[in-house]
Amino acid sequence: LPGPPFTHQQMPRRMVYYGQTSCEQDTERYLDVVKYVFSCYKKEVPLVINTMGWVKGEGLLLLIDLIRLLSPSHVVQMDIYDWKAMPPLTPEHVQFSAGLHTKGKQQSKCKQLGADSMESWKYPEEEDMSAPQHKLLYVHPEFPRAGQAGEARVHCGILRDMSILGYLGHLQSPDIGAVLPLHCLVPYQVPFNAVALRVIHTDVAPSNIMYAVNASWIGLCCIPEEVRCQTDGPVLLTQTPICDCLGFGIVRGVDMEKKLYHILTPVPPENLRLVNCLLLGNIAIPNCVLVGQQGIEGEIPYVTSDYNYSI
Repeated sequence: LPGPPFTHQQMPRRMVYYGQTSCEQDTERYLDVVKYVFSCYKKEVPLVINTMGWVKGEGLLLLIDLIRLLSPSHVVQMDIYDWKAMPPLTPEHVQFSAGLHTKGKQQSKCKQLGADSMESWKYPEEEDMSAPQHKLLYVHPEFPRAGQAGEARVHCGILRDMSILGYLGHLQSPDIGAVLPLHCLVPYQVPFNAVALRVIHTDVAPSNIMYAVNASWIGLCCIPEEVRCQTDGPVLLTQTPICDCLGFGIVRGVDMEKKLYHILTPVPPENLRLVNCLLLGNIAIPNCVLVGQQGIEGEIPYVTSDYNYSI
């Protein structure tokens, strides 16, 4: 309501870095993340849950899982003009329909989410009967093209880039003046063995991990385990943790001789002391940050236009 998200960014009470713009590749981890974030809600104020726009196929089934998990008092469902994509998400529909990782009431045996930490995600029939019944508020727009997803994907990408740029704006001096390019700012030096490292969205060979991390957007996170390393690092995690994210940064460079990450971030030092994990996801630095650097002669590092579009 106050305007586009990049104009009024705030530090959330709890945040997890999922590392991808869609949860399609790993819906179980997505539900783990939702449960972890929701666990800090103390119910002292009303909570508005803004669900994502994936409402077809598995996305609709995942939405049913979320409604079961979060037990909202009201569900606001917005229809799409002249196109029936979803059934009305009435309490009865949610209760009797199978979700992606949970089964409906008519099925006696309920599916569990695999991980040991998810044992509480069982839905016995007797619990379904006593589950809170939400009130469905159904909104049906009466103007053409309402809710069509084609342009939304492009707009989301633009808003995401604007949010990243707004976040990086905190690195600039509050005094009115020229905006300094990122390569003119002094980074933090972080020893390899002081933080654990994990690439979320794909498998990377340990020998190539620094190539992947350099010039990348990262989540600055805090895992409960102490990071211990007998060597000078790097410390590589074998699984993606569900943990607090304290902010974001850019790996501005990697010093292989001194075993240091060079990281730019606006996160204040008192919070940086808690960071012991760097998560690299599939979120790209906006093109303008790399292309628009001042004072660079010749080719710009990590930028190319000479590639085969068919690859």
